[in-house]
Amino acid sequence: MSPQVGDKAPDFDFATDGDGALSLTSLKGKIVVLYFYPKDMTPGCTTEAEDFRDRHSAFEKVGAVVVGASKDSVKRHDKFKAKHELPFALISDADGTLCEAYGVWGMKKLFGVNYMGIERATFLIDGSGVIREVWRKVKVKAHAEAVLEAARGL
Repeated sequence: MSPQVGDKAPDFDFATDGDGALSLTSLKGKIVVLYFYPKDMTPGCTTEAEDFRDRHSAFEKVGAVVVGASKDSVKRHDKFKAKHELPFALISDADGTLCEAYGVWGMKKLFGVNYMGIERATFLIDGSGVIREVWRKVKVKAHAEAVLEAARGL
């Protein structure tokens, strides 16, 4: 079952780029923008990451921490982060546990072919760990700005 607005956000503790680790508990008191994306180094995912990067200081000003998550390896995240100068953590959810917890792993269709994959989605979590906004089936254009506006309202 996918978490909804008003639900307590599923906790997480996962490896990140740079041989780091990140848990939701460690971000208590901060607004968390947790965005799920299908794959590093692909056009839509790169654009989305760069849009969050370009607004990073604005997110910081409102007390928000941006965190990206995909099933890519830590090593692949390291390359993606370095190539695009991303100033935020990228979670490696290699086994799909986090995707399952947030209900973003499911059937997708591309050019008439069905396959399992990550639904592009973003969760805005307040400082007490409650989900305040959810964007599903995200269209990349203007998404980061919409998330920033919502974060400003918390």
